[in-house]
Amino acid sequence: MEKNYDPTPVEEKWYAAWEAAGCFAGDPEAEGEPYSIVIPPPNVTGRLHIGHALNNSIQDILIRWKRMQGFNAVWIPGTDHAGIATQSVVERQLREEGTTRREMGREAFVKRVWEWKEEYGGTIIRQLRKMGCSCDWERERFTMDEGLSEAVKEVFIRLYEQELIYQGDYIINWSPALQTALSDDEVEHEEVNGKLYHIRYPVEGGSEDEHIIVATTRPETLMGDVAVAVNPRDPRYKDLPGKKIILPVIGRELKVIQDDFVDPEFGTGIVKVTPAHDPNDFEMGQRHNLTPINVMHPDGTMNEAAGPYEGMDRFDCRKQLVADLEAKGLLMKIENHVHKVGHCYRSGCVIEPRLSRQWFVKMKPLARKAIQAVKDGDLEFVPERWNKVYLNWLDNIRDWCISRQLWWGHRIPIYYADSTGEVWAARETPTVSPKGATDIRQDEDVLDTWFSSWLWPFSVHGWPEKTPALDTWYPSSTLATAPDIIFFWVARMVMAGYAFMDDVPFKTVYLHGVVRDKEGRKQSKSLGNSIDPLEIIREFSADALRFSLITLNATGQDVRIGENDFEMGRNYSTKIWNAARFLEMQGASEGEIVPECLGSDDRHLLLRLHQTIREATEHLDRFRFNDYSHTLYAFIWHDYCDWYVEYAKGPLNGDDEVRKRHTLAVMHFAFRSALKLLHPLMPFITEELWEAMGYREEDAFLMKSAWPKPIDPKTRDAWGLKNDLIPFVEAKRDLIRAARQLRADYNLKPSQEIDFIVRPASAALGKGLKAEIESVNRLVRGNVTLDANYKPEGAAPGLVSKAGYVFMPADGLIDVDAEKQRIGKQLKEVEGHINRGNARLNNEAFISKAPEEVIAQQREQQDGLIEKAEKLRALLKSLTTDAKE
Repeated sequence: MEKNYDPTPVEEKWYAAWEAAGCFAGDPEAEGEPYSIVIPPPNVTGRLHIGHALNNSIQDILIRWKRMQGFNAVWIPGTDHAGIATQSVVERQLREEGTTRREMGREAFVKRVWEWKEEYGGTIIRQLRKMGCSCDWERERFTMDEGLSEAVKEVFIRLYEQELIYQGDYIINWSPALQTALSDDEVEHEEVNGKLYHIRYPVEGGSEDEHIIVATTRPETLMGDVAVAVNPRDPRYKDLPGKKIILPVIGRELKVIQDDFVDPEFGTGIVKVTPAHDPNDFEMGQRHNLTPINVMHPDGTMNEAAGPYEGMDRFDCRKQLVADLEAKGLLMKIENHVHKVGHCYRSGCVIEPRLSRQWFVKMKPLARKAIQAVKDGDLEFVPERWNKVYLNWLDNIRDWCISRQLWWGHRIPIYYADSTGEVWAARETPTVSPKGATDIRQDEDVLDTWFSSWLWPFSVHGWPEKTPALDTWYPSSTLATAPDIIFFWVARMVMAGYAFMDDVPFKTVYLHGVVRDKEGRKQSKSLGNSIDPLEIIREFSADALRFSLITLNATGQDVRIGENDFEMGRNYSTKIWNAARFLEMQGASEGEIVPECLGSDDRHLLLRLHQTIREATEHLDRFRFNDYSHTLYAFIWHDYCDWYVEYAKGPLNGDDEVRKRHTLAVMHFAFRSALKLLHPLMPFITEELWEAMGYREEDAFLMKSAWPKPIDPKTRDAWGLKNDLIPFVEAKRDLIRAARQLRADYNLKPSQEIDFIVRPASAALGKGLKAEIESVNRLVRGNVTLDANYKPEGAAPGLVSKAGYVFMPADGLIDVDAEKQRIGKQLKEVEGHINRGNARLNNEAFISKAPEEVIAQQREQQDGLIEKAEKLRALLKSLTTDAKE
């Protein structure tokens, strides 16, 4: 083995080897209980970000683990055509070339997008491979490939024939930047510091001063007013109904309506009614038979109905209109007003509620079984708190606007014959209408991207055809995803699963947290705090990326991480590599474990291995990925490397060949099992070491080996692996830690032999320590004397351990007076820092002006200094001749 681990060639070698050997391929006819995962398909435009890295690390852990457990496991990969995002990318290219999609034409534009997809669309798939994702790439799907397109068409037509899809004129969320409708779930509501404008509307036929005051946050829609409304129970306006109101600037007459929707407490208690630009006004308009007036073009500029403001941007119109109202004495006042405003999730522009003819899915009928699935326990969320969020959304679900005014996507399979007025859905492009007409045109709109994604769990297996893959792997076992798409995607997949497969699409949904920076902010390019996973792989390795993300990911909690955190993954890899190299250098292969040859350290390691196998499996069963990682870390780093390897150097360097061979047998048994346990988390280094250590049999990959099982009761009894072994070995190790700490406290060289005296905590511990005094002496690098009645007469620093009190007689070992002077000087410096820190923390000016994180850091430093001062005082005390305890 090389002295240093170089991950790059190792990662390239093993990924190619796994793929060439078909290690990732699933077979629906194979033996074993089915286990399947469908990847949350990333956008075809996407590049791997740190959230993808966490999500796919989790999925790869699950699929590798289940393969090793003997399941017939498959992980289906693929990408989403991402209608809005992909069209936007290609349109940007066209603008740079001095043209537009409309100049190009629909057919040519769609062809251009396909060309882009073929050239650039595989980027994120290649990046997932870099991470080690063991997807079945032979089964990779794309939401606009031929099979999935057929599934989308079939679902649309079935829902249309069941009258669950309909077309209507309703207020929808309109993105002026993208010039398309959006569903409610694609709108992000942000709190903004806006204005509330109080506008004077004259009363027709009244005196010059007779007017009403209307308050609005969107004065640019004023030209679309068709009425004003008051609450019928508001006594202030009991005489207003029947009168005519004059619309400012435009001069159009408005009627006064009474409606219970009006809140008398908001503004003046009178609201403008603009049915074409507000969902609540639209419903009021329908109740009172009002004709809507649309005052905007699709791009957010004002149209001819806006009168003198035609052609202006909506926000420029707002400014000009407010200025004109003020000039005419019709603007009474402007108030600051904090309220939530919808923004497009893709472009970030302010959403415009707009009356538009769109296609919708009736969601209430589809939601019933999806609700019952959670209530009956057929669908489980981890963490469980997401049950409530999911159910609350479904209980209040609204119809889904599924049409988009785009060219890239699944075109709506609705056809029109204008000469006969026919409208029908068809699976194939018709040449003649049901009534014989030939002037046929297809609906111009495409379907919402999520309309294909909600079919993903069964469409990837060939639905609507009945395929072996569908029969074996539907429903899938686990969905791992982020909570931000629980409404976009998760809930809709459950509804589609019941509607078209009469079953849940997955049994468990694991929702992991969001990856944030160290300050708790969501990572983004605009903040300059985003971490590039590929850079982390290049600098630290793919295994280090996976290990660090999983180790810091507490179940369901957000992950706070910085680039330096990935060093622990690299350090862990180095530790494992060095342990393997040490074992390989011993020049012996695996051997049989003989019970009679087992000492307490051997039995402790084997018992800890047994516990680690059991705990790691339980943690994965419960989706506690960070606990799984921590459990392995504790065993490999501490139990194996820090303690057993150090202990093993005694017998390995000794003359007893039997003991040497047996120690190596224990080391190989534990290390071999540890590599298996660690493989799902760190696949590359473990596969490399599996080969380097000679564990491969008949070219069998580690990833195809069996998951370890806890040591069976019969073997545990034969090996003497009893639970009371743990306290004794831990006490012995605590003694060694105390002795090493005393050496460090007084700056004594590691090579210097030191005499220690231990007063055992019990007779039983004393007896056990006496039997193993040889290994204890070697590990403390000195000589330990056990004395149950020892009382120091001179300077003898000491520390309490689980094994008892550990003393280090100072006479002849250290210059007590010089050591007192050194420690006293250090204590004085620390106390000076403490006094300065206290002064700062007691300074009101500092506390009131400093950022919270600075104050917290100061307090943390202060706690550390106080702790250090207490330790220095204890050291000083231990050097006095009267220190008996």
